[in-house]
Amino acid sequence: MLDPRLFILNAEIGFNAGDMIVQLVMFVILLALITKFAWRPLMNVMQEREEHVANEIDTAEKNRQESERLMKEAQDELKGTRENAQKIIDDARKTAKSEEAEMIQTAKSEAERIKESARQEIEQEKERAVLALQEQVGTLSVQIASKVIEKELTVDEQEKLINEYLEKVGESK
Repeated sequence: MLDPRLFILNAEIGFNAGDMIVQLVMFVILLALITKFAWRPLMNVMQEREEHVANEIDTAEKNRQESERLMKEAQDELKGTRENAQKIIDDARKTAKSEEAEMIQTAKSEAERIKESARQEIEQEKERAVLALQEQVGTLSVQIASKVIEKELTVDEQEKLINEYLEKVGESK
């Protein structure tokens, strides 16, 4: 004989097909609602976030590449600027040396010109001094000679000397 307790236990533990169908339908409805209102928006947000992160990574990579390019350009420009600055310095040194040599040559030429001018001036002054001295000597000689002649010559001798001189002057004409 069957024990009535077994039926009660079966009813309590047992699977009721109607309840299972209702629960399955509710699960499907809940799954559809979650999919429509939660899962798709969540997936859309996740996809947008993934795209945003991918874009940020791409942008960061592009910025890094651009920074490297700009840094290389800046280094090249700095190198070129340094080369130009060195060239300018070298040119300035060459110019300074050539100007220095030119100034030294000009100074030497000017000193030589001044020296020559002074030498010519000294020579002219010497000639003037000699001429003045000769003139003075001549004048003094004439004065001395006239004094000596006046003292030593008599009037007759002076007349004779004058006549001889006049004759020589007349002959030379």
